[in-house]
Amino acid sequence: MNLGLLLGFTQALALTMSVAFMTYVCLIVVPYLRHKRAVPGDPYQLEWHFFVPCRDEDAVVGDTVRYLRGNFPHAHVWVIDDDSDDGTVAVVSRLQGPRHGGDRNLHLVRRHRPHARTGKGDALNSAYRALKDWMGRHADTDRAIIVVVDADGRPAPDCLAVCAADHLFGDARVGAVQVDVRMSNRGTPPPETGLWKRKFGSALVRMQDLEFRSAIAAIQMSRGRTGTISMGGNGQFTRLSALDTISTGHGPWRGALLEDFELGVHLLTAGWKTGFTVDTHVDQEALYSLRRFLAQRTRWGQGTMQCGRYVRRIWDSTHLSTLGAAEMLYYLAQPWMQLLGTLIYPIPFILLFTRAATDPGEVWDWFTGGAWILFATYGSFGLLPFVIWGPIYRRRCEPEKGFLRSVGYGLAYALYIYTFYITSWRAVFRLARGRNGWTKTKRNTERRTGVVALDH
Repeated sequence: MNLGLLLGFTQALALTMSVAFMTYVCLIVVPYLRHKRAVPGDPYQLEWHFFVPCRDEDAVVGDTVRYLRGNFPHAHVWVIDDDSDDGTVAVVSRLQGPRHGGDRNLHLVRRHRPHARTGKGDALNSAYRALKDWMGRHADTDRAIIVVVDADGRPAPDCLAVCAADHLFGDARVGAVQVDVRMSNRGTPPPETGLWKRKFGSALVRMQDLEFRSAIAAIQMSRGRTGTISMGGNGQFTRLSALDTISTGHGPWRGALLEDFELGVHLLTAGWKTGFTVDTHVDQEALYSLRRFLAQRTRWGQGTMQCGRYVRRIWDSTHLSTLGAAEMLYYLAQPWMQLLGTLIYPIPFILLFTRAATDPGEVWDWFTGGAWILFATYGSFGLLPFVIWGPIYRRRCEPEKGFLRSVGYGLAYALYIYTFYITSWRAVFRLARGRNGWTKTKRNTERRTGVVALDH
């Protein structure tokens, strides 16, 4: 087959995918950059319950409970112990006070093997059932808001007021709200001795912060127009009455590894509205380790693939617009598109190098005859959708950073995104092998122990 024809076809296919993605990025950037802070509401009009899932978290849970009780004294804190082997229970019991009942707003939900350690969703369902029993049959579930935070999570002090705003929980149709997520250790190097390990760890944390505060935030804002805002595993606010409408015999959280997105699917297809705000945030710790990061993202990718079982439910839902259903199906297709991309994108280069090895003169004539323009266009559209997030991140989140550094962030982000091609393949291999168990990621502080934590 003619080299130019074959390369042109494969490049055109890859370029079409890149242009479609570039168009999508441009569409989501506009509402993100135009956002104006909304007027907060009165948090005392609602009842707040923090759910803190824990498994071997005695190193951090005490500070978290003190932070939540200190900043939100009228809220209830429900610590869910997932049969910890360390002193998690003892720490929480001491904070409860005399006879473990001194602080009436601090509750401990204990799970025991063999029913424990089966996933974050199951742990949250245990707290949900405990809360329902505690509230009684005649409780006002429309006023009760469940807030899911990690054991080391730090919701901003203004988060309850922001989420009580008229366009969020001030609207009775809103069943859930997701707040912006920030990395608390951005700009803090890891406690490593090697120079390159410290630099790499710092860069990986910065990319996670950029991803959540710019790209993911922009995607969530654009979903406000399609009515398909999704939930996250940290900083997730849900109305108790909304959870009641989607609860099964065990609770509202189901068995997918991406239990937060799965929850959003059920809420949206049940007719609830969901919201998102960057006016407040929750801090969480980003991962310094590439190995742990890949394990985390493999679980997320596998969870997205598992949620493919809801394609029919999404498409048939009368509560979703055609555009909204298409947006959700596009999200579910992303891991599969990444798999397809790893097969399509390298083809032009493989063909080119193969032909160059046998007939370098033909390849040189073809390249200098104008084909280089196609390659330049191909490369530009492949990089630009990711590189632009560096300057956008600087403008919205880190204005003190220089412009050249922000461009460097964008280039690094382009490399960072390519890790998702790796995790998509790892996820599909796990699915093929039937490995659907909960893969946990150790926290940064768990370097020398065998302790693992419920993942972000």
